[in-house]
Amino acid sequence: MSHVFSSAQALIDAQGMDLGCTEWLTISQQRIDLFAEATGDHQWIHVDPQRSADGPFGVCIAHGYLTQALANLFMPQLMSVANLAMGVNYGCDRVRFPAPVRVGSRVRGRGEVLRVEAVGSAVQMVVRISVEIEGETRPGCVVDTISRYTFNPLAE
Repeated sequence: MSHVFSSAQALIDAQGMDLGCTEWLTISQQRIDLFAEATGDHQWIHVDPQRSADGPFGVCIAHGYLTQALANLFMPQLMSVANLAMGVNYGCDRVRFPAPVRVGSRVRGRGEVLRVEAVGSAVQMVVRISVEIEGETRPGCVVDTISRYTFNPLAE
């Protein structure tokens, strides 16, 4: 279920809100290989299934930064902001990779609104995205995303 926020006040009121979870996504070797190609990170634990079978994880694992990048896929599934003049990604705080994401595993995003504050004419929102791994107790990534939203004047 996606939460829709249509004003600065609606965002401010969302502080502390549990945004719920996305649908599950299977992490394929193709997705990992495409990420390796895009970033130039061809380390064998990601792209060599034969060598990885004898490695520490028993299979290839997703890049940590691929797992983090899934926050960008999951965020619009958890929430959207309407009546915007502009929205920008401002950055990330406190990125962690507690568990490896093995090829073939299923992951989903869980969101929580940590902080919301006015910054000039914009509203800054910090949303924690946890990339949960099906059947695992620890997530593959936890990242505090920072976004800034400027609303159209009529939306206020």
